[in-house]
Order: sequence, then structure tokens, then C-alpha cells
Amino acid sequence: MKKIIVTGGAGLLGQNLITLLAEQGFTNIIAMDKNASNLAVVKKLHPAVETVLADLSQPGDWKAAFVGAQSLFLLQAQITGSTFAPFQKNTLDSTAQVLDAARQAGVPFTVFIGSSVVNSVADDNYTRSKRAQEQMVDASALPHCTVRPTLMFGWFDPKHLGWLSRLMAKIPVFPIPGSGEYLRQPLYVRDFCKVLLWCATHPEQASGKVYDIVGQQDVNYIDIIRTIKKVKRLHTAIVKLPVPLFRFLMRAYGVFSKNPPFVADQLDALMAGDYFSGEDMRQTFGIVPTPFAEAIKETFTHPVYSRVVLERWE
Repeated sequence: MKKIIVTGGAGLLGQNLITLLAEQGFTNIIAMDKNASNLAVVKKLHPAVETVLADLSQPGDWKAAFVGAQSLFLLQAQITGSTFAPFQKNTLDSTAQVLDAARQAGVPFTVFIGSSVVNSVADDNYTRSKRAQEQMVDASALPHCTVRPTLMFGWFDPKHLGWLSRLMAKIPVFPIPGSGEYLRQPLYVRDFCKVLLWCATHPEQASGKVYDIVGQQDVNYIDIIRTIKKVKRLHTAIVKLPVPLFRFLMRAYGVFSKNPPFVADQLDALMAGDYFSGEDMRQTFGIVPTPFAEAIKETFTHPVYSRVVLERWE
């Protein structure tokens, strides 16, 4: 019956975390988000969860919900955007307000979700905002741990692999930038949520720690696409394009879409050659990671969750 707050609860990570918490028998869960449509999905799938529609970048009555909370999962962050303004608002301003609410309510422990990009060679809006966000949480002096994931995939994904899989199902030819041989460490969101739950239930061990969590299996980008194609039984042709041509087509798409799923910063990050090291899930948390092919199958074939497509947020 311990009260749990999940900010950014309607996104990819929040939806999966709440699903896991519900499966594990937690009943006093409050999900906060500013996306009404996606928050309604939380309520539909988990009627017992209390949902709070709020813009966390602004002070408001939503802060009252923090009173009596035992754990806070600080998830909210801007993922894509062509300018820094939405990152300032939805990552940094919202974090300042959430930390203030947690401080006033005396929340005993916060699990902060950072990002592996703080260790990246990339220098883009997302990377800069996540570095600044982590510094804010550390400076707050609130009891917390920081958990940094690499790129995640799984149920409820309106972007990334979820969007790519839906695109692949609609078009006869799927373009790949360059060789496609870009090493990825895809992290199954269900495995990551288990790590977060371990942190929240082991605050004495986790407090003050920084955990870098990476996918436990190395996979090339083109093999990720091929695996999705196989699992979904698609007949789409996968075609490699020169990077300049791919970049041109990506920019052309952006002219017709106000919220493109793939922007230049992400293409650069894909080809940056980052390789992250992280915790051994088995040794540190006692969690057996799901093999990549099995995780992809769960993601795209679950009878309920694989059919839920969230509204893409800002």
C-alpha cells in the first residue's frame, strides 16, 4: 500500500513501469503526465491507478499528491525536438518543479532515470538536457539513485523501434543509412523496469549509486530491422542508401511533418560509434535479461500491449 509517484507515467517507460508494478501487486500508484490521451491509456489498462493530468513544468495542485509518497520515479524528459526550448520546459523546468514537490513532501527515496548519453560523444539538445537534468538531481541533496539506460524498446513505443516497425509494415522499401552496421545495445524496457523496481525496494543499497544499464546483447542496427521484419512476418525490402541521400530524404520528410520521428541529431548519434559499458544485471540486481529475439517477439506479438499505440508527445 505504499504510495508510489511516477512522473512522465504515460510515456514508453512509464506505461511499462506501471504495468510491472501492477503485476507485482502494488496498488497505490499515481501516474502524472501532461498528455491526456496517453494518460487515458494508463487508466484503461490499469483502472486502479490514480492519474493526474498536469504540466509538471508549472507549479500546481499536483504537488499535493506527493504527500505521503514513499517512492518517486522521476521519468519525464523531452526526447526529440529541433530547438532547445521544449527540452528546457519538459526536462529541466519540470524536473525543478518535481524536485521541489519531493523536497516539500519529504519523499524518502527517488529513482531518477538519466540516460547513457551523458557518457556519449554526441552533443545535441537531448544530450545537453540530460546532463543538466542529472546535475540538478544531484544538487538537490534528496536521497536518490541515478539509473542511466541506453536506447529502450518494448510495448507502448510511439517512436524508435515501434515507429520503425509500423513504417516497415506500410511501405514496400525500407531505407537504411549507409551500411547499417552500427553497433547498438538495445535495452528491453521490461528488463529496465525490473532494475528500477529493485532500486526502489532496496533504497539502502541503491542510495547515492549511479547505475549504467545497457542492453546485454550487442546487435547491429540493420539486424534489429531484420529481426523486426521476421517477427512481424513482413515482406518489405530493406535497402541501404548512401548517408547523404538518407539525410536528404529525412529532411524532406521533416518538411511535411511537424514532429518527425527521426531528426539529424539522432542520425548523427546512430553513427557516432558509441559503445557503453554497464552493470551486469545478473550480478548486481539478480535479473536475468531477456534475449533480444525473445524481447522483440514479446514486443510485437503480445495480444494486448503490442496493439496499443501511444500518441506521440512533443
